[in-house]
Amino acid sequence: MIRRGEPSVAASGQWRGDDGMRLPSGEVHAWYPGTNQTLCGLALSRSGLLRFHHVRWPDVFPESGGAAEEVGRVCPRCVAASGRRSHRGWSGTWTRTSPRRPRHR
Repeated sequence: MIRRGEPSVAASGQWRGDDGMRLPSGEVHAWYPGTNQTLCGLALSRSGLLRFHHVRWPDVFPESGGAAEEVGRVCPRCVAASGRRSHRGWSGTWTRTSPRRPRHR
């Protein structure tokens, strides 16, 4: 299966927004539709997680203001597996600078 774009969300609970749309609550995980496991390796069927095809993974972070209103915990392993450095943002381009200076003799 080819994974395109951003993952969707799987969560331990749900709530309804003002417009009646189902939104995730409780503990949230990243999940690619068409698979039966989260990015951190939890089986959706065994762990009882609810699938939210219509909610994108970046929308569950508090700074997004999207579907994050009732989110209690974002899985740190899913954050790492999705390519984010932390809950604050996506990893940018990283370059290594040598911590050692060349020795002069």
